[in-house]
Amino acid sequence: MSRSSNPGCRVVRPGSGHAGKQGLNYFEGIAAETVGATGICMHLLTIPPGARAKAHLHEGHETAIYVLSGEAHTWFGERLEEHVIVRAGEMFYIPAGVPHLPANFSDSPCSAVIARTDPKEQESVVLLPELDALVPG
Repeated sequence: MSRSSNPGCRVVRPGSGHAGKQGLNYFEGIAAETVGATGICMHLLTIPPGARAKAHLHEGHETAIYVLSGEAHTWFGERLEEHVIVRAGEMFYIPAGVPHLPANFSDSPCSAVIARTDPKEQESVVLLPELDALVPG
């Protein structure tokens, strides 16, 4: 049997998922709730074909995204006036407090690793329903 030199180290095997406030399902990952993280969360997200999130921001927390497969259209900015397509192998940074809305308009799933400076995962999510209608789909 092998032992970790730091008993606080843990392996998380994504299995179960949970519905996020943003309207998408996330796979369990690194967070305060799963490993006691105090400064970061990291999880997997798969956006099904044709799905989109609700407009939202993460109050006081930065987000880094690495797209594993597929592509995501993301609108961002105060009125979601900016648009970018993030493809497999690319990274995307969202500063703290920036409204955004990702969507998958393709016929295949889009999977990504998402890391945020909010260890509680959903605590900093602020929904912006007044912006939802600004994005097609």
